[in-house]
Amino acid sequence: MSEIELRGLISKLTTHHKAYYTAKWAAIGEDVLAFFGPVWLNPLEKSCFWLTGWKPSTAFRMVERLRKSTVVLVEAQAKKLEELRVKTRFEEEKIEREMERYQVAMADRKMVELARLGCHVGGGGGGESMVVVEAAVKGLAMGLEKMVKAADCVRLKTLMGILDILAPPQCVEFLAETAAFQVQLRRWGNERHNQ
Repeated sequence: MSEIELRGLISKLTTHHKAYYTAKWAAIGEDVLAFFGPVWLNPLEKSCFWLTGWKPSTAFRMVERLRKSTVVLVEAQAKKLEELRVKTRFEEEKIEREMERYQVAMADRKMVELARLGCHVGGGGGGESMVVVEAAVKGLAMGLEKMVKAADCVRLKTLMGILDILAPPQCVEFLAETAAFQVQLRRWGNERHNQ
C-alpha cells in the first residue's frame, strides 16, 4: 500500500473517532451516569475503564509493545512520544483530582441532607425543597459531563499526537494493535463472564 493510501485510511479512522465523541457528547446530556457503567461492556472491559473510556496513557504501552516487536522509532520520535506521554499523564492526573473533588462533593454532608430531603419530599409533590434537590443533582451532573468531555479531549489529543509522531506505516500498525487489543479484551471478558 502506498503512503497516500495509508494516510487515507488513518484519516478515515480518525474521522470515525471524532464522530464517535461528537455523538457521545450529544447523548451524554441526556444521562451522564449511564456512561459510567455501560451495560454493553463485560466486567473485564469495565475494569479497564477510565472516566467512560480508555485511559490515554495506555496508548503509550501499545507503542512500547510494538517497539519490542516490529516498530523501530528514530530518536526524534522517541523523544516526542516521551514528551507527549508526560503531558498526557499530567492531564490525566489533573482530571483525576477534579473527579476526586466531585466524588467528595457527592458524599458531602450537605448533599446527603439534600438526598434525605429528596426522599421525604419525593412522594408528596415537591415544592421548594424538591427544586433545591433537583438543582443540586443537576449541578453535579453538569460537573460530571464536563469531566467526561475533558477526559475525551485528552483521549483525542493523545491519539492524534501519537499519530502525528509516527510514520504512516507505524500508525497503521499502532491502530491495528489497539483494535486487536480491544477485540481480545472483549473476547476474554465474555469467555470469563459466561463461565
